[in-house]
Amino acid sequence: MTGLLGPSEVRMIAARLGVQPTKKLGQNFVIDPNTVRRIVRLAGVQAGERVVEIGPGLGSLTLGILESGAEVVAVEIDDRLGAELPATVREMAGDDAAARLDVRIADAMVVTELPDPVRLVANLPYNVSVPVLLHFLEHFPSIRSGVVMVQAEVGERIAAGPGSKAYGSPSVKAAWYGDFSIAGRVSRQIFWPVPNVDSVLVGFTRREEPRGDEELRRRVFGLVDAAFGQRRKMLRQALAGVLGSSDQAVAVLENAGIEPTARGEILVIDDFIRIARAQLNVR
Repeated sequence: MTGLLGPSEVRMIAARLGVQPTKKLGQNFVIDPNTVRRIVRLAGVQAGERVVEIGPGLGSLTLGILESGAEVVAVEIDDRLGAELPATVREMAGDDAAARLDVRIADAMVVTELPDPVRLVANLPYNVSVPVLLHFLEHFPSIRSGVVMVQAEVGERIAAGPGSKAYGSPSVKAAWYGDFSIAGRVSRQIFWPVPNVDSVLVGFTRREEPRGDEELRRRVFGLVDAAFGQRRKMLRQALAGVLGSSDQAVAVLENAGIEPTARGEILVIDDFIRIARAQLNVR
């Protein structure tokens, strides 16, 4: 069985590199092997498949994914960490595991080309977790499923259903791509340094068929942003800026079969798609 990183190994590697976890990069390193194996198990990672990991840090989760026999494409913004990762894998897991690791030193928000990963497994930085997740789902249609660890409040927003307090723009945008749910919760104590927020695991499965093309997605996301940017306003008011005027918004909403006095928080992704399509018909 592959060796995984515990508290002493994580601190040793960090000290060797002169790394101090920074809030700016949202760095909280996982120091619990049991949690790592739990994430890999929940993600359903299989030997031989290619997994993309965002922000591998010191390699805790990377080693767990490699332990399953999968290939890992690791995207790391910190060049010190990215350069050290292959050596850590070779030391802890051997040459075979190191041969299955492909490190890309880059900002995850600008990466658009990778060798077709089928799963996404990551401990996402708290400050950019939703944009990064949506970016990868947009640009890598080969990703079929995955598990990400995020701040509890963020995870609950991503997985929320209509009508709930947590439901909002991230919930609807995530639903464009597939089904999301809370797959589990994790203790603060599995991180170094210990964060002052709770974390959850969010699991997802992508829809087999896309909901629409890129033009429709952009139109839908614009409507979603407008609806939740003023979530207490009725849709005829909240969407007026996007649809041209309050009267135009009423016409589009009625054409879509949506009550103009409704609020965005009760609409599901299919409702926003109907509004976007109705917008094309009401000119």
